[in-house]
Amino acid sequence: MVAPTRGDPAPTVEPGTAQAQAPLVWRSTGEIRGPWIRSQAISVTRHAAALRPFRNGEFGTGPAVPTEGHLQAVNALLVRLRRELLAVSKQVRTHASDAAARPTTAQLQRLVITKERAHDWVRAIERIWDFYFELFGQRQSVLADWLLSCDRIALSCYQAAYLGVGEPKPLPAPPPFCYARTGFSPATFRRGIPLRRLGRQLNPFPLVQLPYHRLVNPWTLGAVLHEVSHNLQSDLGLNKAVPVAVGRRLLEEDCPAAVAQVWTRWNREIFADLSALLLGGPATVGSLLDVIGRSPRAVLAYNPNGPHPTPALRAYLSTELLRRMGFPEEAERYESLWSKIYPDLRAGTLPRQLVDTFPTAHRAVVDALCFRPFSQLGKRSLADTIPFGVKEHQMTLEAAERLAGGTDPGVIPARFLIGAARSALDRGLARPGVITKNFYTELARR
Repeated sequence: MVAPTRGDPAPTVEPGTAQAQAPLVWRSTGEIRGPWIRSQAISVTRHAAALRPFRNGEFGTGPAVPTEGHLQAVNALLVRLRRELLAVSKQVRTHASDAAARPTTAQLQRLVITKERAHDWVRAIERIWDFYFELFGQRQSVLADWLLSCDRIALSCYQAAYLGVGEPKPLPAPPPFCYARTGFSPATFRRGIPLRRLGRQLNPFPLVQLPYHRLVNPWTLGAVLHEVSHNLQSDLGLNKAVPVAVGRRLLEEDCPAAVAQVWTRWNREIFADLSALLLGGPATVGSLLDVIGRSPRAVLAYNPNGPHPTPALRAYLSTELLRRMGFPEEAERYESLWSKIYPDLRAGTLPRQLVDTFPTAHRAVVDALCFRPFSQLGKRSLADTIPFGVKEHQMTLEAAERLAGGTDPGVIPARFLIGAARSALDRGLARPGVITKNFYTELARR
């Protein structure tokens, strides 16, 4: 039987015959082909339109919302990627029109191939759009004031560093943006690096990821200072200078090359720890010990490929810096606690050479990173760029009493309030819930 053409009457079939019992697929082909072809172009066009740039006000209107700078940075990324999607969507419409006019196999296949290309772009852009939609959407949740507070601490760190350098530097923008995520460890994603979550597109501004349990306990938010310091190392142009300085200083002290190589591998995490201490003061060490104080097996285990210093050694870098900052008593107290928990550095898997040279090496590393000038800092040292001494510590202790009492802590920089919260907790000045409430209330109202 010859299939009917469009407009031909359907053939008469006797009931009960084989032809009557067979599914009449051929009858619906002409009815669905045109609408289906048109729908391909419609769906792709609507996909592209839906992945539009974010608008001012769509994530609320309070102080916690993403800034204009953050929206502009993300929208610039989306607009650039959407250009290709819009171009492919136009091709889909053209090929759909061609296929509707002349529905040959070649024309139909050209349509579905182009549509597949468009859908690949949709999925790639949708992944990025969803990522920022979720991030920005947190600013409409109960976490809004907490995240805003962390933003302000991060901004305070940047302001301190850029005011402290010895010569003008280009100002990075936008500032870091904080968001919450479940899990144990905080993290950061630096400006200008390709992110897997963004399909390897470049991250337009620093992201600071904070576990919920840290936000609940603000005296543990030394993590903000640490993660922001990773970004400062990059934005200040110290990525290459820091490992070179560490390696050279260790070789000056006649440390074996293998030992220098290990400490150089750890440079980014060491820089973040020491910079955080300079930004936040002695109480930051307590926040660090919260993180690295684990089972002896974990603390004394050496990872030959890891970026973090072995925890057993890591604490002593901060206590050495404390001592050189002018806080010998605080350094002694933290060292006494740490050595009581982990009395023998040889009890784990640390290489013997690393342990034998540690008394010299860790002092040399602190000296190289914090007390030697960097051209990138206008020939100033990190400790001169971000000074923290007895005066700043006294400000923090006074702010602790005010936080505990629910009074205005005054003009103290936001980055000092983490230490103030820690001091208030350690000294038992108020209940933990009161400290938390007053901490976020003060930062959110600034």
